[in-house]
Amino acid sequence: MFYSEILRYCLWHAPDRSLAQDAAQETFIKALRYFNRYTYKGNFRPFLYRIAANTCIDMHRKSRPPDLPLDELTADPACLDPGFEDVRSDMILRQLVGGLPEELREIVLLRFGQDLTMREIAKIVNMPLRTVQTRLRSALKRLKKDFEKGGTP
Repeated sequence: MFYSEILRYCLWHAPDRSLAQDAAQETFIKALRYFNRYTYKGNFRPFLYRIAANTCIDMHRKSRPPDLPLDELTADPACLDPGFEDVRSDMILRQLVGGLPEELREIVLLRFGQDLTMREIAKIVNMPLRTVQTRLRSALKRLKKDFEKGGTP
C-alpha cells in the first residue's frame, strides 16, 4: 500500500534506483522490527516516512553522488515514454532544492515531491506545525529569489 510512496521518497535521496529500492525495503524491515515503538496510533504514514528518512540519512553517510546539472536533463526524443516526464520533473525539483539547507530541502521535498499534508510533514520531521509552515514559506521565498537571479540555486 505504501511501498510506491516510500520508494519515490527514497529515490529523492538515493544516487540510483537500486539503492533507493534497497532503502525502501530496509524501511519496511525496520518498520516491522520497531513496530512495538509505534506510538502514533492512526498515523502510520508519518511513522513510516520517519523510518525512511533515517534510512536515507544512513545511506547518505555511506556515499554521496554528484548531482547532474540541469542542462544535462534535456529530453531526448527517444526517452519520451509515459513516465519519463514525471521522472524528469522530479530530477528538476531535486536540482532546484539542492542549494537549500537540509531542514528546508526535506520539507519542500515532502510537500511537493510526496504531496504530504503539513500535519504529516510536522510528524515526520518532529516539529510543530507552525515551524513547518514557516520553514516552507522561507524555502519558497528563497527558491523564488534564486530563480529570479537567473536559474538554479
